[in-house]
Amino acid sequence: MTQRGKFVLIAAMLAVMAPLALAQDSSSSSSTTTTTPPTVNQRRNNQQERIGQGVQSGSLTAGETSNLEKKEAGLNSEIHTMRQDDNGHLTAADRARIQRQQNRLSNNIYRDKHNAAVQNTNPTSEVGQRARNQQLRVAQGIQSGSMTAREAAGTERHEAAINQEVRADRAANGGTLTAAQRARVNRQQNRTSAGIYAKKHNARTRN
Repeated sequence: MTQRGKFVLIAAMLAVMAPLALAQDSSSSSSTTTTTPPTVNQRRNNQQERIGQGVQSGSLTAGETSNLEKKEAGLNSEIHTMRQDDNGHLTAADRARIQRQQNRLSNNIYRDKHNAAVQNTNPTSEVGQRARNQQLRVAQGIQSGSMTAREAAGTERHEAAINQEVRADRAANGGTLTAAQRARVNRQQNRTSAGIYAKKHNARTRN
């Protein structure tokens, strides 16, 4: 092949390859996705997942969970009112306000999950085992959305009260519970258990 022929061949190859390279580069840049901030509902669901995980792992006590879910329920009520006032939408000012509150709640969740207060995840007593089982049921309800924040707050408030009563009884009785005390706690746990079932199977869910 002559020198001129080689030049012609190279030029032809470049003419074919250039559009392909340009198309590939364009495709790569168009496939790059920009990270968008999570929506109000996405953040709410994420924080409920974190609370549910904390209940399941024992890093959140019943009292801590009740307090967090009470704050979550209050925020949900505020969001509902904001949307009613603006035909189902949130204004930019509304979203900014909600974001600040969700940031504070997120910090509270982190703090409570990493402090020294924990729920016993390996109890040896029957009372402790029932309390642990009910915490797992609550955790599942929070994570699945079958329990609303308000329902979870109420349930955990009752559970925390039972736990406090059990601690007081044990402290007053050398670390053990009498037969009468166990019977009373069992009745209270029965009521809490029925409440968990009712709340997980009613029409109210986390939207």
